[in-house]
Amino acid sequence: MKPLHTYSVIPKLPPNLDALWDLAYNVWFDWNHEVTGLFSLIDPKLWAKSYGNPIAFLNHLPQTTLESLAKDDFFLERLRSVKHSQDIYMERKSSMLPFSYPERQPLVAYFSLEYGLSLCLPIYSGGLGILAGDHLKSASDLNIPLVGVGLAYQQGYFRQYLTADGWQNERYPDYGFEQMPMTLVRSETDHKPVIINVDLAGQPLSAQIWKVRVGRIHLYLLDTNIHENPPHFRQITSRLYGGDLEMRIWQEILLGIGGIKALSILGLTPRVIHMNEGHSAFAGLERIRVFMTEYGLSFEAAMELTASTSVFTTHTPVPAGNDRFPAELMQRYFDGYARSLGLAFKVLLALGREDPRNDGEWFCMTVLALRLSRFNNGVSELHGHVSRRMWQKVWPQYPVEDIPIGTVTNGVHIASWVARDIAMLFERYLGGNWKEDPDYTRVWQQAETIPDGELWRAHERLRERVVDYARARLRIQLAQRDARRTELLQADEVLDPQVLTIGFARRFATYKRATLLLADKERFLKMITDPKRPVQFIFAGKSHPHDNEGKRFMQQLVQFCQQPEVRNRVVFLEDYDMEVAEYMVQGCDVWLNTPRRPLEACGTSGMKAIANGVLHVSTLDGWWVEAHRMDSAVGWSIGQGEEYDDSGYQDFVESQILYNLLEKEVIPTFYERGQTNFPREWIRRMKKCLQLFTPVFTSHRMVADYVKNAYEPAYKNSVSLMEQNFAPAKQLASWRMDIMTKWNALRINNVRSDVPEIIHVAQPIAIQADVYLNGLAPHDVCVEIYAGPVSADGSFTERKTAKMDLTKSLDEGWFLYEGQFTPETPGSFGFTVRMLPSHEHLLDPHSLGLIHWAQ
Repeated sequence: MKPLHTYSVIPKLPPNLDALWDLAYNVWFDWNHEVTGLFSLIDPKLWAKSYGNPIAFLNHLPQTTLESLAKDDFFLERLRSVKHSQDIYMERKSSMLPFSYPERQPLVAYFSLEYGLSLCLPIYSGGLGILAGDHLKSASDLNIPLVGVGLAYQQGYFRQYLTADGWQNERYPDYGFEQMPMTLVRSETDHKPVIINVDLAGQPLSAQIWKVRVGRIHLYLLDTNIHENPPHFRQITSRLYGGDLEMRIWQEILLGIGGIKALSILGLTPRVIHMNEGHSAFAGLERIRVFMTEYGLSFEAAMELTASTSVFTTHTPVPAGNDRFPAELMQRYFDGYARSLGLAFKVLLALGREDPRNDGEWFCMTVLALRLSRFNNGVSELHGHVSRRMWQKVWPQYPVEDIPIGTVTNGVHIASWVARDIAMLFERYLGGNWKEDPDYTRVWQQAETIPDGELWRAHERLRERVVDYARARLRIQLAQRDARRTELLQADEVLDPQVLTIGFARRFATYKRATLLLADKERFLKMITDPKRPVQFIFAGKSHPHDNEGKRFMQQLVQFCQQPEVRNRVVFLEDYDMEVAEYMVQGCDVWLNTPRRPLEACGTSGMKAIANGVLHVSTLDGWWVEAHRMDSAVGWSIGQGEEYDDSGYQDFVESQILYNLLEKEVIPTFYERGQTNFPREWIRRMKKCLQLFTPVFTSHRMVADYVKNAYEPAYKNSVSLMEQNFAPAKQLASWRMDIMTKWNALRINNVRSDVPEIIHVAQPIAIQADVYLNGLAPHDVCVEIYAGPVSADGSFTERKTAKMDLTKSLDEGWFLYEGQFTPETPGSFGFTVRMLPSHEHLLDPHSLGLIHWAQ
């Protein structure tokens, strides 16, 4: 039996408590301790049970408690103060960056399949989602005109529980969106939910829209679990990363195409889109379709306009991690869509293939995003280089260094991840505006002024807190497995709040090597049981439900933790989420990171740790390459960035390096105490971390980089290409068609120079070349000298380019170009000449994949 009608019952707040709803329905509470402290003050036990969710908390408060609060002058005064802080934050109009955007509409639409905003919004799985959440928070703090688009998952990502022998199992609880800080978007006329419709192989898919307020930013989430849809379509927004390939393509059609439709129905027309990973690449196709149908542009003009105003961030350093779909699955859902774009289906497929002529190649979402964006980037310097190598086939004629994929290194939202005890020190010694001050370097240099004793005592309190938390969490884990009473009592004795504590928490993919410490169990056991200088470890993490090898790694580690001689020094915390991460990055002394280089794209968990003064021990992979280069004496590196062909040998070598580091450097430095009983050298390193690394590896810096290098130039492109009824966009498309037709016949011949065999440093070298343009105008191309040091086999080891100038018109379409370059260091050098397309609206000449080298 089902009810005829359903409705929600919420508590009736007295009028003078209405501000509680404003505080509860804005995720600003997640990075504002004043707000969470206010809710905790009302009923500490209920707040602790509410999973950090102020909506569920308020909905479960007794009416008598609310009536009592309405008469409590002390509470009302504190409520007014907190609400005043929120009002000041929300009312600030100016951007923290020197960035001018006169329109009232949001500039950027940020698309992501997952968002990690708060513990009470379980629509994330790991680092990608946390990064997206931090991106929105920093965009809010910096007042960037941005809107987020994603999916509302009824069951989110799985919750983890382990069997007695350590094998991971998954459960999927149903979440009630009415009990979360999100509101259903309704029509202003009839108050009914706003619905968007997407075609899936001739079947209509409907989705309603939820809105999440993230400070000054709005995030819109699409939800297909509504009665208008058949049961199989209602499951599309059931689970994050759940189901088969068909479910995945449904989700990505909804995110990309449905996301563009949602923005339109909400009356939002962002000038720029930012695709966070390839999941949302269909948004580019939908933008092309909209430009064609609403503005009458050709496919070519619409594609140039779309690509010139799109940003794409890739996070995956291995080909297998990028979504691919077989041609027959794509045809089922995009045959008609291709016709609506005026394309043959094979032409559409070619947009997502590394080799457009290979009919057997699966359609890749990352390739589609790369082709539909002129602003592509990896998420660390090393990952940018890895990405250029990985996607070189998309631009086969270019050397790796010229592949148009740049770098914007990730960062973390400091205010969300820093512990309250540490934040209070920042307030006192860095200034009250440390969270939003755009002059990051100046602010964080003042970390040196924090007294050693205050910093160390705050850190020791956090270590005590994570130990208490681990004990309580372990006890719950054991109780859920019906453990014996003696085991429950033993859980209260694990770990020691005075002992050096090392944390390892991340996805249990095999390349992250969570079991590296188990390579020599006797040596590991000796280390953790040393009576004078012991060390203890806290592990946490999840494996993908289908990653059995990762689950076996986890099982090995859990079974090791269960050994009697180990259980008090090594623990594994189940169900890794934002809460576990928060306690660990704040309370551990060392953050351990052991990926097999170069497979870690960035690794932002370590950034959260260093913002709390936690020192880093890591292989030189991801962000740590850049940090270690800034100051190699702050943390510790496992090796010098070597890459091995034999992964087994690599694991052995680096496990030995790790043992040596811990035994000879990390542990002695921690336990070396002076008369004050403070580890002065350790504290010096903590401060250096705060000074050097925190201002660099913050999402404020990351968002500022996106604004400067992508959002602002993309916006300017949008303005210029749309002028005079899109005339520049149409002209650019026409120019591209002309140059693509004529390009193959272009030539660079007779390159000559009077360079002797031996020259001196800083001695200019003059070069001439004859160039055939096949009817193109000289301004359609850019002719360059390509020069630099060469290796023993004659290959360039690095390169610089110098523009050559047209100096003379020769016979029958040939032109003389001249230029020079200057070697700045001794060594073996070489040069050649190349030609690229050139147009005032072409952002990157490499993006078209056209190049000619001298014959």
